Amino acid sequence: MLLVEISDDMSAFSSPHNLASWAGLCPPNNESAGKRKAGKKRRGNPYVRRILRESAHAISRTRCSLARKFKSPRLRRGYKRAIVAMSHKVLKIVSFIIHRNDYYRDADVDYEVLSVQPNAPRWMRMLRKYGYLKPREATN
Repeated sequence: MLLVEISDDMSAFSSPHNLASWAGLCPPNNESAGKRKAGKKRRGNPYVRRILRESAHAISRTRCSLARKFKSPRLRRGYKRAIVAMSHKVLKIVSFIIHRNDYYRDADVDYEVLSVQPNAPRWMRMLRKYGYLKPREATN
């Protein structure tokens, strides 16, 4: 749904920040005399914002590295502002993934272990079967 709303042609957005601004997820910048004032949310594409808020809510309940980044603003600013901040981060990640034509790899997940863990017993059986490993000794 996000790709449909953004469109396949990402050349209209020169940077992830431009995309976030178009979606209305940029943080407001209202500062006067060195004091930051509360800013209003920006108008942007409501469909993209809704999709990203749903994904941010789902991310907040996972065990990935983004879930940890959700907890810090949640404690300081509150749940709704943390959802908007996470939506902004997810949109920037999606933009980088589309520009680089790559896939997302989470920093906390060891992908090698995920592929080896379910296959290791089968690999060991095959190595024993063809004589590359000694058969297990029977334990009494």
